[in-house]
Order: sequence, then structure tokens, then C-alpha cells
Amino acid sequence: MKIRSTLKFATLLALVVAAVVLTTHPAIAQSTKIQGVIDGRSGATMSLQIAGSPDTTVLLTDSTEVGEVEGVFHGRTKQMPMTALIPGLPVQVSGTFNPQNQMVADSVKFKGSDLKAAMDAQAGLQPTMQKVAANSAQIQQTEAQVAAQKAALEAQQAQLTEEQQKIAANKAAIAADNKRFGELGQYNILGETTVYFGNGKVNVEPQYQAELVKLAQQAKGITAYIIQVQGYASAVGSAALNQKLSSERASAVTAVLEQKGQIPLTNMLAPGAMGTSNQVDSDKTAEGQAENRRVVVRILQNKGIAGT
Repeated sequence: MKIRSTLKFATLLALVVAAVVLTTHPAIAQSTKIQGVIDGRSGATMSLQIAGSPDTTVLLTDSTEVGEVEGVFHGRTKQMPMTALIPGLPVQVSGTFNPQNQMVADSVKFKGSDLKAAMDAQAGLQPTMQKVAANSAQIQQTEAQVAAQKAALEAQQAQLTEEQQKIAANKAAIAADNKRFGELGQYNILGETTVYFGNGKVNVEPQYQAELVKLAQQAKGITAYIIQVQGYASAVGSAALNQKLSSERASAVTAVLEQKGQIPLTNMLAPGAMGTSNQVDSDKTAEGQAENRRVVVRILQNKGIAGT
């Protein structure tokens, strides 16, 4: 009887100890999956817009896996660079929440078609009906100007002067647009440099590499900075070739920023392939073509961080 009583007491004691351990042991962080659309990047974090819920802050780390799902049933995943996480991209994020209520991302996945749509929107390749109508009106105006030039060769010099004035006005308008973006958009522009390329070339010349390293050093002194890289091409050649050249030029500049400027990929947006959009000079001259073969690099800071 004493042995049985002793065994019962020992069993009861073990159950009590187990209960205490279970009730006092901290909860193990559970992995969570959320889906939403990226609506902003700030430093190593991104803001995720979720339907019917407040925005969620996602923290990106060096161990975060970024992948593009492939196949009919999305059974395969292609590894992608972190720079592919651009605003407007629908994603699925897996991870755990830290004490600051940020989701620390273990993985971020998205569909290739969604990435293309987001990049096209960033590059302005989805024109609105208003833009199409404006382009048609511009074409008609240009045709009328050509007819007038053929009918009045004696006014050619005066027309050339007028064209030069239009180019200067276009440059001023582009500069004003950039200034408005910095003042009215989501970000402040705190630094900028332009890299120019030879015809058909995508390599970054040494003098521009030095400028990029200097810009990278400036960026590191700014809280929660983001580097935006946008590549352009002149209108000489096919549209497909120019789109490819603008993409490769932007990627080459991004590589210099990462390798020589030590800018982490978590602080860069995907290189923007802008093609022949936003021309700053006429492609009718060699000088104008040289001006249009460029990559524009900007240091951005979210206005919420800056307090403006």
C-alpha cells in the first residue's frame, strides 16, 4: 500500500510540474503568412497594403528568401534579387512578428506576371487614354509642321531656332516635374547624379563610378534611405533594343552601387527600364542622342521618416 501511495504521489507531482511549465513557458513564435501589395519601401522595411486591414510593416533581412513562383500550380520557385520588391507588386510573405509588431520576413513570393505588371507601371508603359489622345494630337501637330517646312524652305532657320526653344522648354519642364515629385510625392529627393553612356554601350565609365561611390557615401548618412535607379535610351534603333539597353544600363549602375558603394540590396529599388520615355533632348542630333543615353540615380527618403 505504501508503494502504491508513493507512486500515486509521484505521478501527481509530475503532472503538477508539467502544468506549471506549460503555463509559464513563453509562447513559441508561430510562422504567419500574409498577402498584400507593396505600397512603399523605407530602408530595410517595406509597407504592405492588405485589403480590409491596416498596412503591415515587413522587415527584410539578409536571410530573407525572395522567389518568383513558376508552373501551372506554382509548384516551383525561382530565386530573385531583393531589388525586385517594388511598389505595386502583390506578394505573399511568410515570417514571424517581432516585439515592434513588424513581420520579420523569412520568405517573400510573387508571380512573374505580377512583377512585369508592376515594372511596366513604374516605367510608364501602360498609358492612359488621355496620354494616347495627347500623343495622337502631338503626331498630328508634328505632321503639320513637316508639311509647313516643305512648303517654306526659306523659313527653315527660323523653325530650327523655334525647335531649340522647345527643347529648352522641355528640359525645364522635366526639371520641374522632378522637383514636383520631390515636393509632392511620397519621397524627398536628397541627392541625384546622372551617368551617360556611349551609343549601344552599357558599361559604366570610371569617372561615373567615382560619382556613384560619392553618392553612396552621401546616402549612408541619411536615415532609412532608398536608392532609385532609372535607365534611359535614345530613340535610335528599335523599341525592343532601346528597352533592353535601358535595362542593362540601370543594372550596371546598380552593380556599381552595390559592389563599390557598399549599398545593400535591401535599400535599392529594382533598376527601372524606362526605354525612350522622358527624352531630355532631340534625337535628331548626335548631341541630343548622347543626352538621352543616361541613367538617373536618386537618393530618396520617405516623408514620414523625414517628418515633412
